[in-house]
Amino acid sequence: HNPILTSRDHPELHFQRSGHADIVETQDREWYMVHLCSRPSPVKKRSILGRETSIQKIVWDDEDGWFRLQSGGRFPKEYVDAPDLKQVVWPKIPERDEFTDNKLSIIYQTLRQPLDESVLSLTERPGFLRLKGQYSLNSNFTQALVARRQQAFRYRARTYMEFSPSTFQQMAGIIALYDTENYYYLHVTRDDELGICLKIANCDEGNLSYGEEGTVQLNRNGVHLEIKVDYEELRYAYSFDGEQWQNIGTTYDASILSDEYGKVSHFTGAFIGICAQDLRGTNLAADFDYFEYREYPQD
Repeated sequence: HNPILTSRDHPELHFQRSGHADIVETQDREWYMVHLCSRPSPVKKRSILGRETSIQKIVWDDEDGWFRLQSGGRFPKEYVDAPDLKQVVWPKIPERDEFTDNKLSIIYQTLRQPLDESVLSLTERPGFLRLKGQYSLNSNFTQALVARRQQAFRYRARTYMEFSPSTFQQMAGIIALYDTENYYYLHVTRDDELGICLKIANCDEGNLSYGEEGTVQLNRNGVHLEIKVDYEELRYAYSFDGEQWQNIGTTYDASILSDEYGKVSHFTGAFIGICAQDLRGTNLAADFDYFEYREYPQD
């Protein structure tokens, strides 16, 4: 009967790449299959959200003693019958993190290794997350980057950052990324002519570009930054008061931050977060007052 569950060769299915399942029996002797899957974007069919977990109800066949999908066939269903159990509601993670705790929330991840006080601090300036600039975003060495998974097709992420670079080799800001070769980065740096300014850096398969349409003179060290994603479209914005927002740059292809894009297929999905770089090696710090991640309903 192999495969019992599959999406192969059926791109019309809501869930793709379905498989690698575990089975579980409830207290009331109902059986379910928990499996990996992905939900591709509607136009370019790319898995921006990475591998996710879905569930199917299963039943046992009395004739051969093996299990089947309750729905029949081998394809994953978008909706299944829930188990006859008491509902347990988990506490909702706040959309806005004010960085008031002395420990980083479990929702965040860092690249390759945890970051210690030499790179990340929640105590040096209480109420702020301090990131001390490290290597470039394309480096495989230590990066001062803290990010969380994108978990919806439509979201908005914001932060307020204070940062005073003295050279173009120092940068900090908000980033949407897949890996070290694919990312969108709205950051503060210094320009020889403009002084402290806001710039856009986009990396597509390791090819880094700076959009001239995304350069704004700041003349200050504090600014609110925003990345907004609507399925396959990504936009940047900034604000000085957190109320009035100004778009910067153009509309970018968010689908390059996906498992299927590029030379090698992966499974992590897109991330959104904050980071700092100091290529001079002085570890200049950027202070982030908050990080907000707000999801919007699908159309």
